[in-house]
Amino acid sequence: MADEPISMLGEKTPLQVANKPGMDALAKDGEVGLTCMVPEGMAPGSDTANLSVMGYDPKIYYTGRSPLEALSIGVDMAEADVSFRCNVVTLSEEEDAYEDKTIIDHSSGEISTEDAAVLIEALKEGLKKDSYEFYVGTSYRHLLLHKNGKVVELTPPHDILTKRIGDYLPTDEVLREMMEKSYDILVNHPINEKRKEQGLNPANSAWFWGAGTRPALQSFEKKTGKRGAMISAVDLLKGIAVGSDMDNIEVDGANGGLHTNYTGKMEAAVKALLEDNYDFVYIHVEAPDEMGHQGLVNEKIQAIENIDKFIVKPLIEKMNVSGEDYRVLVLPDHPTPIRVRTHTSGPIPYLLYDSTKKLGNNSGYDECVAVESGIMKQNGYQLMDYLLSDR
Repeated sequence: MADEPISMLGEKTPLQVANKPGMDALAKDGEVGLTCMVPEGMAPGSDTANLSVMGYDPKIYYTGRSPLEALSIGVDMAEADVSFRCNVVTLSEEEDAYEDKTIIDHSSGEISTEDAAVLIEALKEGLKKDSYEFYVGTSYRHLLLHKNGKVVELTPPHDILTKRIGDYLPTDEVLREMMEKSYDILVNHPINEKRKEQGLNPANSAWFWGAGTRPALQSFEKKTGKRGAMISAVDLLKGIAVGSDMDNIEVDGANGGLHTNYTGKMEAAVKALLEDNYDFVYIHVEAPDEMGHQGLVNEKIQAIENIDKFIVKPLIEKMNVSGEDYRVLVLPDHPTPIRVRTHTSGPIPYLLYDSTKKLGNNSGYDECVAVESGIMKQNGYQLMDYLLSDR
């Protein structure tokens, strides 16, 4: 949810403009500062950034994005296997040559998992190869596994929105051929014909990226001494949880979009903390990131306000009523500025609140307050230990 000043907002960020009384109340007595979740020299992705959020140094633990997602959907990778994220994307359809097309939408209008699963089945049938296998994930996010494969450099589709794809296609001939053929398979598929009739973006091509090998994360409980749970609609976060021996808590209606089940996530967290004996819960909400990728300013503001109204504020109220001591850490994993519609590696603002002590005196929670605080924690992966430590 971190961003840059935007002219249509009077040179303010979405976080500054959003009505978020819950976060601002925490900031009044909490600590607000800056930290970097993406280590210098590494690509600014949700994979590296969320490893940092969870307290894992990406330079030690990162082996690629797709393998983390493979964990979440139960794919048992061998040491020699390589997995790829397989987005179903929307390409322009006017051009004759595949390489002349442009990426219109990296998420195919946040296609439902049900529709996407049908398309992935069509790819399984049409792109059969002995050492490659497709797996269904969530929404537009799916998986391609290459047995005894090799890691190759690939471009995330959200990094090249509106650009001609020819300069960004895989140099690996097999992957490129599969992507080109995927367009022929999907462009006139009944699912996509129906989507176009409904004014929705068709999922007319596969796009491979995020290659990597099997990860090996240290157990979160052994590392921190805390029993933890993950609440997320995104396979990447679920995979980090699986890899670190945390429990994934499923919430009906959690879909990774703007209209996810915010209240359900909050209620699940309260139950986990107050009834099910978890020490730590990570509530992950994808909506601000998706709105940033789509370049939707007002919707990004709405996503932030929804998090505050339906998660932060009621969660704090319920924790206060419980009488339990608690700490809260509020932060984005990385910026997704409206201007560029993709991830950047700049510092992010964090908010740390402790119900037992006053940590600061801030006017609210946003990027400017974080800068003005003068607090900068260079290594974001150390913030988790800071949250959980006895200070």
